[in-house]
Amino acid sequence: MISLVWAMDENWLVGIDDKLPWHIPSDLAHFKSITNDKIVLMGDLTYQSMKGYYKNKPFPFKKVYVANINYKEYSDAILVNDVIDFFKNNKEDIYVIGGPTIYKLALPFANTLYITFILNRYEGNVYFPKFDLSKFKVVNYETADKLIFTKYEKRDN
Repeated sequence: MISLVWAMDENWLVGIDDKLPWHIPSDLAHFKSITNDKIVLMGDLTYQSMKGYYKNKPFPFKKVYVANINYKEYSDAILVNDVIDFFKNNKEDIYVIGGPTIYKLALPFANTLYITFILNRYEGNVYFPKFDLSKFKVVNYETADKLIFTKYEKRDN
């Protein structure tokens, strides 16, 4: 199963220079509740950005895959050179956590989307790729202060 997890503002903004454009503790707590001790896939830029936040602390994930078209060794992650092949042959429950290129490649394979809608507009330069959300149905919806936490599942077509 492939799940995508992200937060975005009203303009589908997800980042500014490979960092989050906001600091919303309830959003971070929600992200952690979904991804803690799970198998995650992220792109190299997201990996480098998260390393900046975690410094020398280990990631709270069961296993980490990093997508990178260049060969690179990671001391705490497994390199994925071909993301499409990875998704086609995957047998694990994978949580995709960024960035936009990886999300775009993962969307056709996604079973579940965890989207936090931030009811505000921020400054930034990294956007979630546009896609047809009608291919998914809402199965969970919770509101908090200027946030909507949603869970979508792929529709049977």
